[in-house]
Amino acid sequence: MIRVLLVDDQAMVRTGFRTILESEDGIIVVGEAENGQVAIDRALDLAPDVICMDVQMPVMDGLESTAEIVRRGAAGAVLMLTTFDRDDFLFQALAAGASGFLLKTAEAEQLIDAVTALAAGDGLLSPEVTRRVIERSVRSPEATTSAAPELELLTDRELEVLHLVAKGLSNSEIAGTLFVGEATVKTHVSNLLTKLDIRDRIHVVIFAYENGIVGR
Repeated sequence: MIRVLLVDDQAMVRTGFRTILESEDGIIVVGEAENGQVAIDRALDLAPDVICMDVQMPVMDGLESTAEIVRRGAAGAVLMLTTFDRDDFLFQALAAGASGFLLKTAEAEQLIDAVTALAAGDGLLSPEVTRRVIERSVRSPEATTSAAPELELLTDRELEVLHLVAKGLSNSEIAGTLFVGEATVKTHVSNLLTKLDIRDRIHVVIFAYENGIVGR
């Protein structure tokens, strides 16, 4: 059962999200919070698998709340939800440690898919948003063609998987490319996350582009 915490300052929005998510077998909303400060307390108490977090709220916004929740390890993953398709929100959310970013205008099925993906340990961004992340990383002054020290910890096979993850391939697509089982790919991805000290696939992609891994 995927346990979800809903964080939004509008009660009607929380009710709508609850209705959508609990219509799906295997998902249960275990709590709600009306601002980022309350969200921290609820996350610590409930340890949800996924937090659906609004960006703009009174008392404490979703970005600050997410950073604190991630720092404390109080939840499995944070999905940022907003009505604003703005790059500054996107990159601040990712920097805070969010594992996914979804507009509130998304279809109900997309919300369910997003929560399911994050609960499974996958990051989630739309292809368009992913492209913006990549372009920002490539243009960033921090981007470098030098190899990050952490790469020395990876095996040759893990480096192959890193390249394919960075190109946006799913586990099943990577399995087909490397002629291995999907379970083997999942193990390699898990090892990548551990060795690179990265939370999810989205941040693996950012790491790869910021460190000049893709295109070598």
